[in-house]
Amino acid sequence: MNFDDDDAPPDLIGADETVEVPEEKAKKVPITIVTGYLGAGKTTLLNYILTAKHGKKVAVIMNGHSSALDIEKSLTVNKDGEAVEEWLEVGNGCICCSVKDTGVNAIESLMEKKGKFDYILLETTGLADPGNLAPLFWVDDGLASTIYLDGIVTLVDAKNILRSLDDPAGKVEGHEDSDDHGPVMTTAHVQISHADVIVINKSDLVSGEGLEAVRERITSINELAKIFVTSQSVVPDLEGFLLDLHAYDRVDELDRAGRGHSHLDKTISTLSIPLEELTTNQLTAVDAWLRSVLWENELPGNKAANGPAFEIHRVKGRLFIEDGAEKMVQGVREIFDIFDSPAPSSGDVPRKGKLVLIGRHLTDLDFEKSLLDAVRTAA
Repeated sequence: MNFDDDDAPPDLIGADETVEVPEEKAKKVPITIVTGYLGAGKTTLLNYILTAKHGKKVAVIMNGHSSALDIEKSLTVNKDGEAVEEWLEVGNGCICCSVKDTGVNAIESLMEKKGKFDYILLETTGLADPGNLAPLFWVDDGLASTIYLDGIVTLVDAKNILRSLDDPAGKVEGHEDSDDHGPVMTTAHVQISHADVIVINKSDLVSGEGLEAVRERITSINELAKIFVTSQSVVPDLEGFLLDLHAYDRVDELDRAGRGHSHLDKTISTLSIPLEELTTNQLTAVDAWLRSVLWENELPGNKAANGPAFEIHRVKGRLFIEDGAEKMVQGVREIFDIFDSPAPSSGDVPRKGKLVLIGRHLTDLDFEKSLLDAVRTAA
């Protein structure tokens, strides 16, 4: 079967349906957002994962287009060796557009009718901005007992991704203020900047040198994401690749982000700010600094009135407190949280913290000085 056309819904098959909903406290079900340009191989990847013999009950919500007001999305689960398809009415437009709550309710409703899934994979449109969808599944109180965001996986076409990053036709709508300063930000940029895992697919279509150029460009945008290289969307292992990412409750990948940033891509970059052990007052100051940057889009201490409008797409961090506590920071767009680390570092690990930002115009403003000044003032 030919899966070159991502718009053509494949004959997806899930794992055997053996899970029943327990009456006691229900286990949360992870949802992974799968994004990427048309032709990157999303459909092929999802089909591969759902036909692999992993023994897990996986639900896939396939994106679809319709000229009608209501968009239908198909969800296919294997039942007694037979593919069963159910159509969900999830609102006006794509699931990451205006009627977000309807999409959330549809997934909850499906889980009530079909029983618990081990995993849910949500495929977006080729032009979708995952930053609009991620906060919904990460913090929605109504989903707290049933679904949690496991991570965002972005597929890129090794042969075409560099062209897509530099193509003004791929400009993201709604970022006009930022585009007045510097290169145009494309959909490819935001799909890479929000990703926790990036799959460089169709690697067999480029040379070794071309593949390395793609990897370096992607890393210059997002230093935190795990990168996998595949051909025909074939993956070596599901866990940690598309399933069980734990991207929003762990920060193990912080060590991949060094101080400073690569200048290969002038549009979006990764910035790493080291932090010493903090007092409780300084922790409060970090929280206030993040609120100013993420909520008000204002950099404390910045006196440049006519500077570029920066954008923060992702925030991750590890903070060590003098009272012995260890905190984690997670954020996507304007939503962020500072919480106790579920797996504190061992005693022999240096208590050196770090805050990592991924976004636009981070190289044009001194974010590190701004944050460190706020911390020193609170000492």
